[in-house]
Amino acid sequence: MNAERSPSIGSILPLTVLLFGLGYGGMYFIIQYTLPTVLPRWLFFFCFFLAATGTALPFTAFLNRRFPSNPAAGSSVVLRQAMWVGVYTSTLAWLQLGRVLNIAIAVLLGIGLVIIEWLLRLRERSQWKP
Repeated sequence: MNAERSPSIGSILPLTVLLFGLGYGGMYFIIQYTLPTVLPRWLFFFCFFLAATGTALPFTAFLNRRFPSNPAAGSSVVLRQAMWVGVYTSTLAWLQLGRVLNIAIAVLLGIGLVIIEWLLRLRERSQWKP
């Protein structure tokens, strides 16, 4: 049996709380105390990225523990997958700001990010380790 396992949810919990707190706390501060000029708008998207990543981190860890792969997904892979969720949601929010978001763009963007992650995992599997 494979001794390597994906990280447990408890081991990534401190990072989850940090990202969650910084993201949602920053968004609250930006919404309550700033005007929607250029810098606060980009800070909002950054904080939204942190919040979405922190929210998705336990779910990606759970899915990687529930459906193991060979090689096992390490902590960096779990964090990268959660960051893809953050990139996806932030991009959707940015597209919605310009009123260009529709269901076709959202689906195609999601499929593209899933394909990129699949190719990265395929590359990790193909590395020769004697």
